[in-house]
Amino acid sequence: MPDSYFITGKQYLATSKHPVGETPTHIFNNFLLSILPAKGHPLSEPAHHHFSNKGKQLRAKIALGAADAFGADSSASLYWATAVELLHNASLIHDDICDGDQIRRNKASVWSKYGRDIALALGDWMIAEAFEQAAMAAQASGSFSLVSKLAMHVKSTITGQSLEFDNTRYPDIEKYLNISAGKTAPLFVAAIDGIAEIAGRADLIEPITHYFAAMGVCYQFANDIQNIIGTDGAASPSSDLKRRAPNAVIVYFRSSLAPDERKAFDTWLAGKSQNNAAQWQKKMTEAGAIITAAEEMRSLLKEAEKFACLLPKECSSVIAPIQIQLTAVCKQIGASCSAQS
Repeated sequence: MPDSYFITGKQYLATSKHPVGETPTHIFNNFLLSILPAKGHPLSEPAHHHFSNKGKQLRAKIALGAADAFGADSSASLYWATAVELLHNASLIHDDICDGDQIRRNKASVWSKYGRDIALALGDWMIAEAFEQAAMAAQASGSFSLVSKLAMHVKSTITGQSLEFDNTRYPDIEKYLNISAGKTAPLFVAAIDGIAEIAGRADLIEPITHYFAAMGVCYQFANDIQNIIGTDGAASPSSDLKRRAPNAVIVYFRSSLAPDERKAFDTWLAGKSQNNAAQWQKKMTEAGAIITAAEEMRSLLKEAEKFACLLPKECSSVIAPIQIQLTAVCKQIGASCSAQS
């Protein structure tokens, strides 16, 4: 493999000329693009297609914000932020294959444009590259537990994701919360866990873990509600209902049904037919399930904010990206609920 395919964060920071005032996010994005498979590599085009819209990059922003707040080594932090963001994007690419989603970030998903085999290979490449970046972060910082930390968070994410594929019956609220916490929270926790380790701030790991564990579930609620109302970038509203995926709105709708109607809904969920999907979607909206889920999301947000109040002052800027994002989503969802009522 030609050496030109690869570049290290240390090389990038040393050789690249960054304009005065360039933000850590700009430096991160330029580095991320620099390590993607180069032209001539079989995964180059799909990788650049996927990252042509980079998404919110909350996990990378959290890691970079923590690096600045805690005074962590810049090269090691860049490696770690890249590792976590690559893992998140690998999970999105693999999720799209599993879910059959043809749209990701308002454009064709990798599998729908390049095929399942290429998408699977690209996701696998990103996972491998993520561990390479974590190893480089460990070497740069002397924090040799970083690779083990990343493996732990990845295993937690996979465990949470695998719960979603248990098709014995649609999850109740308890199981749904386990799924949400398992598949969403670990990579948020990983973003700051590694930086705290790099900075020698082990004292921050436990309290910040509690915060992001709570916030991760809230974040999943927000995604679920956006899916049902059609503002999550999917091809059509309620795609989770049509593919029978665990979703907070559907869980609350199901729990509100009388026994006979719940049995009929469970029978429909157990099948694969799209017949009557529009009818169930209409019933779900009329039953106020979106409003119920939105109220619970706001309660979860308040609970997470209680943990935020217990954090040291230097963590305020670290949690700001996800706080801002969720506050904006809450307002958007509130406006949608008001329009429906």
